[in-house]
Amino acid sequence: MPPRGQRIRETIAQLRERILAGEWPVGSRIPTEPQLVAALGVGRNTVREAVRALQHAGVLECRQGSGTYVVSTDELAPVVARQLTDDRMTEVIEVRRAFEVEAARLAALRRTPEDLAALDDALAAREAAWHGGRADEFVEADIALHTAVVAAAHNRMLAELYSSVGTALRSSLTQTIGATMTPEHPIDHARLVDAIRAGDPERAAREAGAFLEPVPKA
Repeated sequence: MPPRGQRIRETIAQLRERILAGEWPVGSRIPTEPQLVAALGVGRNTVREAVRALQHAGVLECRQGSGTYVVSTDELAPVVARQLTDDRMTEVIEVRRAFEVEAARLAALRRTPEDLAALDDALAAREAAWHGGRADEFVEADIALHTAVVAAAHNRMLAELYSSVGTALRSSLTQTIGATMTPEHPIDHARLVDAIRAGDPERAAREAGAFLEPVPKA
């Protein structure tokens, strides 16, 4: 019988694996404690400690009288979200610059034909959303394009970290576009995609950082 601490760590890993595999999607209720005991073959206290650890990590949430629900698949995302305040928006943009500039540089070196096709599709969707004039649709389309750039970098850790700042990314984008959400004031990323296609890492990095300036303080 492994030590109790090891059993708890193994149970946490099993729960996390099932969540990441989509067995319990975000928003769904996980099985009850007795059901988890039977499914995982461990004791009640072990299950309880493992669930509590994932609650502290922001992956699970206990709702009184209803059960325990999956609220995130990413333990880092809730941590980032708690740090997101208006007075830290400059820091958010600096972090975006660090991720997106390096991702663009790597993408120019590593992109595949499939990556380029995905970038073209994402760019077309972004431009359509801009001309449609709906800020919420544009924000999602812009995120999709930058996510495609990160994917083209073929660095799994970078992709996972970038995914973790999703809430902060949406907030910074919403604040950045603000009242400029009009067809007459486009924020063009075609040159970014062209630089990646051309395999020019320096130009791709320059284009990625061109619009990531700190938000002026009021």
